[in-house]
Amino acid sequence: MIEVQKNNPLHGIKLEVLLTELVEHYGWEVLASEININCFKSNPSIKSSLKFLRRTEWAREKVEGFYLYKFKRLPKPDDTNYELPPRDRIVPLDQKPRTPAVLTARERDEQPAREKPSEPRHRDSPRAPKARQPESTSSSDKPAGGDAWSNWRKKPK
Repeated sequence: MIEVQKNNPLHGIKLEVLLTELVEHYGWEVLASEININCFKSNPSIKSSLKFLRRTEWAREKVEGFYLYKFKRLPKPDDTNYELPPRDRIVPLDQKPRTPAVLTARERDEQPAREKPSEPRHRDSPRAPKARQPESTSSSDKPAGGDAWSNWRKKPK
């Protein structure tokens, strides 16, 4: 009886071939910014990256996922396949690889940083900041010498 091979685009592809294709198409800078693994950032080479990826399962799965879903542009896996590592995932026969996604190296400075709100927001109204009431300070509340931590053991009465 002939067993039908499950459709997996990574079947028969060596890690070296996969990495070489990615480096030739995107380059080390794009891989470093997209995948965020140190072997792509500091002194990258095929040999050193292969050595690291063969020993580190999570990094290898990250690179294989990038290969499938960015380079081959296959649709994201369904819930049952998502839990499996990329080498074990089954792709439906009607889904064919497309042209690689166009990516550029991103720098951390280009991404806008989220601004922290200057005042905490009111929990009933998440859009409007809560109005602050002026705090009354008495001379007994202030620590001697201006050191805020000098009276940390004293409990309020």
